[in-house]
Amino acid sequence: MTKRKLTQNQKRRIHSNNVKALDRHHRRVKKEIDWQEEMLGDTQDGVVVTRYSIHADVENSQGEIFRCNLRRTLANVVVGDHVVWRRGHEKLQGISGVIEAIKPRENEIARPDYYDGLKVMASNIDRIIIVSSVLPALSLNIIDRYLVICENANIPAVILLNKVDLLTDEQWREAEEQLEIYRKIGYETLMISAISGKNMEKLTALLADGTSIFVGQSGVGKSSLINYILPEVNAQTGEISETSGLGQHTTTSSRLYHLPQGGNLIDSPGIREFGLWHLEPAQITNGYREFQYFLGTCKFRDCKHIDDPGCALREAVELGKIHPVRFDNYHRLISSREENKSQRHFMEQDIR
Repeated sequence: MTKRKLTQNQKRRIHSNNVKALDRHHRRVKKEIDWQEEMLGDTQDGVVVTRYSIHADVENSQGEIFRCNLRRTLANVVVGDHVVWRRGHEKLQGISGVIEAIKPRENEIARPDYYDGLKVMASNIDRIIIVSSVLPALSLNIIDRYLVICENANIPAVILLNKVDLLTDEQWREAEEQLEIYRKIGYETLMISAISGKNMEKLTALLADGTSIFVGQSGVGKSSLINYILPEVNAQTGEISETSGLGQHTTTSSRLYHLPQGGNLIDSPGIREFGLWHLEPAQITNGYREFQYFLGTCKFRDCKHIDDPGCALREAVELGKIHPVRFDNYHRLISSREENKSQRHFMEQDIR
């Protein structure tokens, strides 16, 4: 018997019921764990190293980790946040303390969610590592989605192509040519394999400085990379679905790991689709760094950079100063943003 697909309305109701159930549980836990002033110690600094649905793990200056409740006034606590927290004099139902406040963030990376709006994934990041894979196929469009986010967040990006052990010599040359598009405009790229160990020493050297975060679709091998870098973590790995070509989600909560060679690594849940409908068209345009020199020089101020006469971007493509693949991907992102924005509008109308 064929399994019936859920409508958007049904998906919304299921999601809403799940949120309400979690909220009821959260309120119940909050009520049961009612931290009084005399039950808590002095305030201290900490860093959020793991975020769960209703709790967070905080690491203190001595490297000890404590599971904490969150004050109701805190809107959104994420991995990487520097926080002020208080430890309880004793544990209550496995909870060691409470997070009182979040310190100002240097930066943050967020993704849009149809139900929750803009959802922050992590904060205080020095480097975003975009993990792509040769299986099922190297998608430059997906890479460009992430790069637009990186540019708007003003966080440096590195493009990582994993599973290169699966490439033939010819496929290797083709992948090199594709990555050269990004190297020419200033992005660092790396071709690696967590299976064969190809160039993994270059990756570990890169990670030794600051805090990095892996982003990428499910199934590109983020967990396998972590297993290689931190074998004691034994992160759960997933395989590519033979029917859909999409990976199975293997990480359920964001987590920060300290690396033996120095530096920190944040592993975030796999993201199959990184939508851009929360960005304005101008933000997507500005997310293409090689466009910057030509922007503002089009014949018309309201140029859409499609077939408008006197378009400086199209002229730059024709002159070989902007790669046509990037220019085509740019228009695909603009179109997909409008489609997703329209879909979200209808969903919100339905909710009302």
